[in-house]
Amino acid sequence: MQNPPQHVAVCRFIRASSKPAPYVSRFTFHVSRITFHVSRITIVLQILLLALSAQASPQTDNWLTTYSSRYARIYTNSAMQSAGTSQTTWNNGSQSQTTPAYCGIQEIYSSTNWVYVRSTGLASYIMGPWSVGFPNLPANQKTLYRFPLSWTVPTMKTSTGGGTIGIFVDGVAMFNSWDAFYWNGTTETSGAGTGYWNRDAYVNEGATFDPGYAHQQNTGTYHYHANPIALRYLLGDHVNYNATSKTYSEATNNPSKHSPLLAFVSDGFPLYGPYGYSSASNSASGIRRMVSGYVVRNGQYGTSNLTANGRTTIPQWAVRLYTNGTAYHSGPNVSTTYPLGRYMEDNDYLGDHGYTQGVDFDLDEYNGRWCVTPEYPTGIYAYFVAIAADGTPVFPYNIGRGYYGSPTGGTVTSIAQTVATNYLGNTNLVQSLNSPAVKNGSVTLTWSAIEGGSYRVDATSDFSGWTNVASGISPNQNVGSYTNVTELDHRFYRVVRTSVANFDSAGTTTFSGGGATSYAPGGSANRGTTVTVTITLPTTPPWPPANAPISSVTLAGSISGTGISDSTQGTVIATFTIPSNASTGAQSIVVVFNSGPTYTVSPFTIN
Repeated sequence: MQNPPQHVAVCRFIRASSKPAPYVSRFTFHVSRITFHVSRITIVLQILLLALSAQASPQTDNWLTTYSSRYARIYTNSAMQSAGTSQTTWNNGSQSQTTPAYCGIQEIYSSTNWVYVRSTGLASYIMGPWSVGFPNLPANQKTLYRFPLSWTVPTMKTSTGGGTIGIFVDGVAMFNSWDAFYWNGTTETSGAGTGYWNRDAYVNEGATFDPGYAHQQNTGTYHYHANPIALRYLLGDHVNYNATSKTYSEATNNPSKHSPLLAFVSDGFPLYGPYGYSSASNSASGIRRMVSGYVVRNGQYGTSNLTANGRTTIPQWAVRLYTNGTAYHSGPNVSTTYPLGRYMEDNDYLGDHGYTQGVDFDLDEYNGRWCVTPEYPTGIYAYFVAIAADGTPVFPYNIGRGYYGSPTGGTVTSIAQTVATNYLGNTNLVQSLNSPAVKNGSVTLTWSAIEGGSYRVDATSDFSGWTNVASGISPNQNVGSYTNVTELDHRFYRVVRTSVANFDSAGTTTFSGGGATSYAPGGSANRGTTVTVTITLPTTPPWPPANAPISSVTLAGSISGTGISDSTQGTVIATFTIPSNASTGAQSIVVVFNSGPTYTVSPFTIN
């Protein structure tokens, strides 16, 4: 079992006494009292409300964390899928998940110029099964990825490469439209795409996708190449779910709302589902499916007929984008072995054949447009998922072969700047308690929990002491509940998480920069860093003289200062080494002089 880290409190009621609580929060909380009047029982609950001084923006606020306290699950075969029997651990000899991992996004941080997300890379819905003998299984990727908060739109565009090019809001990786194979002039081979005819992932690998339209490569990176239909269902997009077959399909009625924000690409621009405003600049113009600007090169719309003419030319979008320096070569003739649509270059952009974006089609050659969206009412460049009228994914699927903006984001190993903490999951997660249900003397408590946690419920009628009424309560995935029968007219309850089963973490975020020097009150520093803080003491009580002996300087209740000096009256300087699991949020610094007095200085924020 993993005990909660020291100073962690999750989903509990604060005892109204002078006795120390079992755990002290990793966050800064405001306490509000909510009174429920139901029949003859009055229940007063003290609920912890998280107060985070972090930036609010679409890039920080739109990540799917609803299921981040659930274990990731898979079906490995159709029989398991039919029975609804999933696994939280698995091992096929190559990819293994020997202890459970939580779903998706586990940490979010932000600075003035970057957003950082840490994710397991495992979806919030049940993944799998994968058909046609597909051998790979997903695994926790422990990914730390960052996105720019400001965008650069270059004249010369960058091709999307293999591997992760963005992160979906459920923490799953976005791959481009390529399946890592290309025609080298003689045969198809895997590699860095030095050729001109690159295989289309959806066309060639779609049979291996699970019902969520995703699969994983040999290192277990679960990823989407095209329409993430299961994620769209979770987010309330225009998708139906069949509970019997456990599959997803595009709804057949007319869409009634703009598609949700699905992902951020490494250039910082968002990806939406397939439905947007009819007029790019008018949110009141109605909703419709965004039409891709690409068509198959079958001789229609002024394109070359590759079946008749052969793969002797590449489309103009590829000419503009490819700068690989290799001599051009033709592709294989269209045949049953190499059918039309097998390669990305089998598609042409209508804008190169006299058709107009915004009139004849919606999305440019990068699969996006400048438009207003619910999250960006003043306008943004946004990519859109491309599907046909029947819901079938169509080229270029999520984004085009090139980025619209400069792809400055990507995977990082640490955070080298001062950041605000926007979200922390798993054992750092602050649970919430729902309003109690009271009926015939029974009080039912329900709370958000973390799967694998063990909880206890205590009660008191007058705060003279707490009595344990239940312990060892295991939640149903991420929901805990307990029913207590009482004859008392009023009672107070608290819920305490006592332990957590072993799990595979999303990795440890280290902070390799920022916060080298700071100040208090009002300053900040990152967890995992060493910071020297200049502390201005309150004017009451009166200051001791300069160089008065100091017995201790303590940050956040337990982090002892070193190198302490007070050569200027009213100012103390101390250095703190902040642990990587330290409490986040606004903290206090306590300065104790040998002969008195004691000063408490706040806030000093740990990110």
